[in-house]
Amino acid sequence: MYTKAVAYLRTSSAKNVGEDKDSHTRQLIAVNAYAKRAKHIIELPPYYDAAVSGSDPIDGRPGFAKMLAYMADHPDVRTILVESAHRFARDLMVQEIGHKMLGKQGITLIAVDSPDSFVSDTPTAVLIRQVLGAVSQFEKTMLVLKLRGARDRKRALNGKCEGRKSHVQLNPNTVALARKLHRKPHHTDKRMSYRDISAAMAAQGHLARSGKPYGSSAIKSMLD
Repeated sequence: MYTKAVAYLRTSSAKNVGEDKDSHTRQLIAVNAYAKRAKHIIELPPYYDAAVSGSDPIDGRPGFAKMLAYMADHPDVRTILVESAHRFARDLMVQEIGHKMLGKQGITLIAVDSPDSFVSDTPTAVLIRQVLGAVSQFEKTMLVLKLRGARDRKRALNGKCEGRKSHVQLNPNTVALARKLHRKPHHTDKRMSYRDISAAMAAQGHLARSGKPYGSSAIKSMLD
């Protein structure tokens, strides 16, 4: 069974731009040969970034952007073939970031001269992945701290921030009745139990959303 794929070509020098140039031809021959061996069908035409440095981020390359747009419209195409890892990106950091970005989209990137290039665990590659992981964790932590700071400022200003609304906000009349029933009657020192308060409220039509009398925990929260 054949798998659909797209070919990505790149040249860093304007001297090698053009289908009749050696670099373009060599890359396409290598990709086509691998596709035949590995049973890939290449969707034509190949996507090409001419005179683009191998250290340039992939999201700023026009040819690469067109290729991703095509793949977004064709979810059955999930494989990109390149001549080599350096042809994708000469900078290892750009390689790792680009490979990770594609992986999140469910896209497989294959360097046909060495299909394991992007998943090999060389010491440098492992270091880069660890650095990227640490940066990602740092960004997540900073975001949590920023959100927490915003909530604290809002809470200090308004007295409450997000979360479920209190019984007072939702049912002020119900809360007022619960507090009234909880007060000590003049003729006795004994307060009504939460269960008795709930029953008295139910008798007056004050029920929980379920249509049943309020539970003891709900009564307690109204009185706090």
